[in-house]
Amino acid sequence: MAKIRVGRVAEEIKKELSQLIQSELKDPRIGFVTVTDVEVTGDLSEANVYLSIFGDDEQKQQSLAGISKATGFLRSEIGKRIRLRHTPALLFHIDQSIEYGNKIDVLLGQIKKEEPGDSKKGDGDADV
Repeated sequence: MAKIRVGRVAEEIKKELSQLIQSELKDPRIGFVTVTDVEVTGDLSEANVYLSIFGDDEQKQQSLAGISKATGFLRSEIGKRIRLRHTPALLFHIDQSIEYGNKIDVLLGQIKKEEPGDSKKGDGDADV
């Protein structure tokens, strides 16, 4: 039962943070940011927020710094909107899963290109 509540709280935090970052934060360092996932600890004391940030590494670090600077504001707004007794501490991380998925896709594409040549050699050996 507790896992269900943690999941609901995580989804609610994700929804509210997305809205807050897009509409309320006016920091010029913050570029195009998407909240991809929120993982809340079982006791609701911490929330790991994963962000997908568009741009190069420098822009990502600047956006992350801008959001980290606004952590107090974001946490207080989350507390008001969700109405929890104790609002979780927000820990922001850059989400590497999209880049990792693209890397895996490229590697699979390379394997697929190499596969037809290798399968002909294997078929010839089986017939002999």
